[in-house]
Amino acid sequence: MKKYSIFLLLALISCNGGKKAEVTTEEVIPENIVEMRADQIKLANIQTGALELRSMSGTLKVNGVVAVAPNSMATVSAPMGGYIKSTNLMPGKPVRKGQVLAIIENPEFIDLQQNYLEVKSKFEFAEADFNRQSDLYKSDATSQKNMQQVTSDYKILKAQMRAMEQKLRLIGIQASKLTADNITSTANVVSPISGFLKAVNVSIGKSVSPTDVLFELVNSDQLFLELTLFEKDANKVLVGQHLHFLINDETEEHDATIYQTAKSINADKNYKVYATVCGKCKNLLPGTYVNAIIEVSGQKVTALPLEAVVSFEDKNYIFLFEKDKTEGGKAFTEYRMVEVQKGVSEGGFVEVQLPAGMEAKGLKVVVKGAYNLLSAKKNAGEMAC
Repeated sequence: MKKYSIFLLLALISCNGGKKAEVTTEEVIPENIVEMRADQIKLANIQTGALELRSMSGTLKVNGVVAVAPNSMATVSAPMGGYIKSTNLMPGKPVRKGQVLAIIENPEFIDLQQNYLEVKSKFEFAEADFNRQSDLYKSDATSQKNMQQVTSDYKILKAQMRAMEQKLRLIGIQASKLTADNITSTANVVSPISGFLKAVNVSIGKSVSPTDVLFELVNSDQLFLELTLFEKDANKVLVGQHLHFLINDETEEHDATIYQTAKSINADKNYKVYATVCGKCKNLLPGTYVNAIIEVSGQKVTALPLEAVVSFEDKNYIFLFEKDKTEGGKAFTEYRMVEVQKGVSEGGFVEVQLPAGMEAKGLKVVVKGAYNLLSAKKNAGEMAC
């Protein structure tokens, strides 16, 4: 707190000698109060006004990150595990859907193919027997019990064969092309999407399990921006608004359009907005940080002239008329310094957001001479008393 001294000479006449005593009094002025005389107010050209409701459009600066849709990302594993027999891919290399990423070897592949061929052979016999018994049963040449047994064997083998076909499909072996002459101990690991390799976690001879991630792929054709706004700016953005953004140290602007806004505020009081990137940007990669400028549509906001808002120690303030008073026969006026948040600016006015709980109605705001009041505060009384 700052103290400003006012010295008063009081003549105290005593009964026994008429002695004079000098008494000093001190007035304690709060840190956020600036006090000025009437002549100083005139010299500083301080004028007050009211907060206005103005329709303002402008820009909103936000930060974000480049993200990719879930259907444009893929992690590749080996469903039955095994040993990596060969691979020649490096991170960053483009791949196409269905391209072989690695060849994996596992003795269990041999057993699975053998079992499949055995079940397939039994099924073919059971199917022929089922068809034959069906004809006999229609002509009453076989019993119902025998027909039921043949039908049961046929359905069991069919289910076993179909299940093993799906297992073979998982490891990349086509059951329709499998014969006793082309049983193999290897299987191809193929890319499920087109894109580029984000990560390669394999090497020749490495043993991998079904839970290991061998490759990570990203398709950068469908990128979007995940932008972070402060809670106070949540009502300024709408679906369909356009924005411009920059990546890294580039000077070239890229365009995007907001397609979705979050439906709630995060625990850290942030608000997420999502935008689709317009066109293709060759240097745009998932995870890249971006600086974006959103074109904010016109809306009614509380605003003041630009010169009414001053900056001090990286914060923004306005001065409010507090009260008039008289001291020692002189007139003084107190002004209170209040921290505010700035928003969009346009036409010489700036959006001002007051502290929580403070009503704009009835406030007398210093609209001219605010920097002089700030100087008075900085200079510890050069302009204030």
